Amino acid sequence: MNADIAVPTQETPFTEHTQRGMLPLFPLKSVLFPKGRLPLQIFEQRYLNMVRAAMRTDTGFGICLLREGDEVARPGMHQQVHRVGTYVQVVDWDQLPNGLLGLTVEARCKFEVLDCHAEKDQLLVGHVARCATDFMGEAPIAVTPEHDVLVSLLEQLTSHPVISRLDMQINYQDLRELGWRLCELIPLPAEIKQSLLELHDPLERVREIEIVLNRMMDENA
Repeated sequence: MNADIAVPTQETPFTEHTQRGMLPLFPLKSVLFPKGRLPLQIFEQRYLNMVRAAMRTDTGFGICLLREGDEVARPGMHQQVHRVGTYVQVVDWDQLPNGLLGLTVEARCKFEVLDCHAEKDQLLVGHVARCATDFMGEAPIAVTPEHDVLVSLLEQLTSHPVISRLDMQINYQDLRELGWRLCELIPLPAEIKQSLLELHDPLERVREIEIVLNRMMDENA
């Protein structure tokens, strides 16, 4: 996604309740799925301004996986992001011992970046459209006994103290959430997680997770 493409400025801001609009983007080397939580340390001025505006208006911003460039802006550097990301809102914040602003954000829905541009302060702003799937509040899909192994794996992963501290409310019997959380917590390359985020069918996503896990076990055998 090229950050130099101009977009309409008359668009309304994007929220989890709109179909499309303008949204500030936070490019990271992480992939977040709906209902997932992520701790962040904010120190760049462009992101401090972005977070203040989001908290003042009770809105959010988008997290997208970096395709090109670094998380920290440098003169002459361009950031490019993948087309599918997640809309997040701040659920907790504090000043960290190192003086930086610490946030915990929660992903609410998946969106597609139609185009984006860089502001004067190098903040990426995207013209985005809400995806038809992968959002908080979707009807759950019952987990069947064939997925019991995946449920047990997720319970083990979420028992780690770092994950427990995020205080995520997980429905282990919802196939959607089972796929979302496993995609985040299994140690996979970010590009693979991105490909799983871009899938629209929760059953297909879980099948792909099973394929990846079987491959990992074969490689470690």
